[in-house]
Amino acid sequence: MYNFRTDLAVERREIFKKANKIENEIDGVEAEEIIDSEEITTTRVKITTEEGEKALGKPIGNYITIDIKKIKSIDEDGIQSAADVLSRELKSLIDAQIGKAEDILVVGLGNEYVTPDSLGPKAITEIDVTRHILNYMPEYLEEGTRPVSAISPGVLGTTGIETLEILKGIVDNIKPKLIIVIDALASRSIERISSTIQIADTGIVPGAGVGNTRKELSKKTLGIPVIALGIPTVVESAVLVNDCLDIFIEKLQQEAQSNEYLNKLKDEDNYETIKEALVPNDYNMIVTPKEIDDLIDNMKNVVARGINFAL
Repeated sequence: MYNFRTDLAVERREIFKKANKIENEIDGVEAEEIIDSEEITTTRVKITTEEGEKALGKPIGNYITIDIKKIKSIDEDGIQSAADVLSRELKSLIDAQIGKAEDILVVGLGNEYVTPDSLGPKAITEIDVTRHILNYMPEYLEEGTRPVSAISPGVLGTTGIETLEILKGIVDNIKPKLIIVIDALASRSIERISSTIQIADTGIVPGAGVGNTRKELSKKTLGIPVIALGIPTVVESAVLVNDCLDIFIEKLQQEAQSNEYLNKLKDEDNYETIKEALVPNDYNMIVTPKEIDDLIDNMKNVVARGINFAL
């Protein structure tokens, strides 16, 4: 198994194809790309067999990646366009799992006091919850309104309770038919930090991308479908160095295109080599951009609107 150190299926596919020099598609994996606009591209990756599952290290299922350009300076129209695409993709996954008016629980994972990990809790505050209104004042809502509830369960370090334990209690009591989990992810590309959304219908293992694995949240553990909606907010410093090295080599190649050593170096994935050099000295830090506050705020709006429109 490769040490992908990324939660994104689309990146795992790219890494596996490059490492194995695969020109076409990986056996057991299907992929298609949709150009939604000049700023937004959607890639759908579907793992269909155990062979594909083994190759990418992800369960059989659907993984949809929405890449949004210029998220740092995105305006209101851009947020709306991204939310529309997210809503379209999310709705297709929801409709394949449950009925039009069945209960949904939205869960915002993360620590609201740590900015790169605060996406989930912040997005939860913008979700349109309706379950309590349907219970006590149904006359104020349109007929057929879907019951939606939302929670941000905190993190193990501050609650002493595993997220899975909290959600099991909620599921047993309010009996939703599906859970949408919002979480921060890790990426292997600096370009995708806070500018990519991944939607997966296979659940999630919180903290896996940064080596802090918690208990799995999925249909297997909770008994109902779990759709994971995540945005990468951090990378390892080894990833940062590897990407910067590629950029540096490309710059040198423009002036020395015949240099065989540089060409060889550029073709290789140097992540593992760089990581081996950094880890012994505790230099393999988890890195986030300086504009993370603005990025989280923009993506929180995209995520919350997309979910609200889909529900």
